[in-house]
Amino acid sequence: MRQNITPESTAAVDAAITSRRSMRAFLPTPVPRETLAQILAVSARAPSGTNTQPWQVHVLTGAPLAELSRRVRAAFDDPTERASHTEEYTYYPNEWVSPFIDRRRKVGWDLYSLLGIGKADKARMHEQHGRNFHFFDAPVGLIFTIDRVMQQGSWLDYGMFLQNIMVAARARGLDTCPQAAFTQFHRVIRDCLNLPEQQMVVCGMALGFADPAAVENTLVTEREPVSAFAHFHD
Repeated sequence: MRQNITPESTAAVDAAITSRRSMRAFLPTPVPRETLAQILAVSARAPSGTNTQPWQVHVLTGAPLAELSRRVRAAFDDPTERASHTEEYTYYPNEWVSPFIDRRRKVGWDLYSLLGIGKADKARMHEQHGRNFHFFDAPVGLIFTIDRVMQQGSWLDYGMFLQNIMVAARARGLDTCPQAAFTQFHRVIRDCLNLPEQQMVVCGMALGFADPAAVENTLVTEREPVSAFAHFHD
């Protein structure tokens, strides 16, 4: 039987969605495994074409999390090693155009401004980007993979699954940061997690309790109004 929708339940869902932001500093507070399992079980209700459910999730905590972070960060910090790693799929456009490049630049400089990182401070930019590979100190790191036989439609389905995880986490007082940065180092991740060859790394995600004292967590990105992207054909 379908659950009745009330104003209270609508408000709760809306709050979980609108309060979701990408956090870049986390407390070390552990997240119970039962909570993680609940989040994934709820998220698995995401729609997928003909119920293919194309997602696979690797949940890392403790020593496995630290080891993956150490190995990926080592590859990132070595210029020669880093140059040998390339993404398996193209996430961003090959040629940036407005308004997308404008939004990308704004969020980058807004973050760096909060952190006091100047445009010429390459060392601090490198260090901030490198924090991705420590999952921003979150106690939980997620690595998502998909079977190589799956096509573009399944990647659309995957996006809905990822969104469900982030919203379900917010409903439990947790925060997240989805991370495409990990895709460059898929070979390191494959070796560390002993992934089968047919599995492709989609992205990573930090999950935990956001650090309320971290200035980077005050960043709130802008969104276009509905009138800018919705076209009503009455």
